[in-house]
Amino acid sequence: HSVSRTSPNLAFVPACLPPDPMDVEELQRFVSNSKRLFVMTGAGISTESGIPDYRSEGVGLYARTDRRPIQHAEFVRSASARQRYWARNFVGWPQFSSHQPNAAHLVLRDWEKLGKLHWLVTQNVDALHTKAGSQHMTELHGCTHRVFCLACGDQILRSELQEHFEALNPTWKAEAFGVAPDGDVFLTDEQVRDFQVPACRKCGGILKPDVTFFGDTVSQEKVNFVHQRLAESDSMLVAGSSMQVYSGYRFALAAREKQLPIAILNIGPTRLDHFASLKLNSRCGELLPLIV
Repeated sequence: HSVSRTSPNLAFVPACLPPDPMDVEELQRFVSNSKRLFVMTGAGISTESGIPDYRSEGVGLYARTDRRPIQHAEFVRSASARQRYWARNFVGWPQFSSHQPNAAHLVLRDWEKLGKLHWLVTQNVDALHTKAGSQHMTELHGCTHRVFCLACGDQILRSELQEHFEALNPTWKAEAFGVAPDGDVFLTDEQVRDFQVPACRKCGGILKPDVTFFGDTVSQEKVNFVHQRLAESDSMLVAGSSMQVYSGYRFALAAREKQLPIAILNIGPTRLDHFASLKLNSRCGELLPLIV
């Protein structure tokens, strides 16, 4: 996978100072002392790939718009909500799926290859860690590149669904207004009205991205699996997450309970600041590549 190591896209990255040499030294010591590092990443690791996040001050979706992501219950209950979701997603998909990993994703892949990184848990649904080549990894909230049927569980690739959309909507056109964090775009109700949504080819059921929407929960099986990987680890690094969402935060609480050292690399405050061993306020793609 070719990746530009030189020019990150900073449109959605909050302003911050370059890494302080003391910070680099401290993080280097933290990583060097760790033999089985557990890493959790959030939206802040992907902003340098051009994907906006929700919460960043000034540049996140919540700061720029009054838009909120779709709720799980609304998607399941309402055909018009699904139509609106999929129309936006259809328009946004070609751009969203073309985003490439940045220097931070590549560093974490390299740490895994070197046996330094024991397990990676990402809260992101953008597949950038997979594109970078990470394998010892759990996608906590799923991935937009997969779609499944709520009735029979059949899975298809999101790229395959794009072809079904095109076949069903040969003349449908819509101009996009800005991209949201999960790959959909802003469309008016009028634009969405005639958009046709395919049903599951096997059973006619409702198709949904294989992601945990807001208001839904991560499966207990996945949570238990991540707790097991954490139990095998000797330290935790949080990269690019404010940890506002409990589904990720619970693992930091578990790490604290086990008295594991915790380092945070995130622009802006996080829920863990008061109990972390180390807090660094830098861009992931700028600081992580300095660690050997």
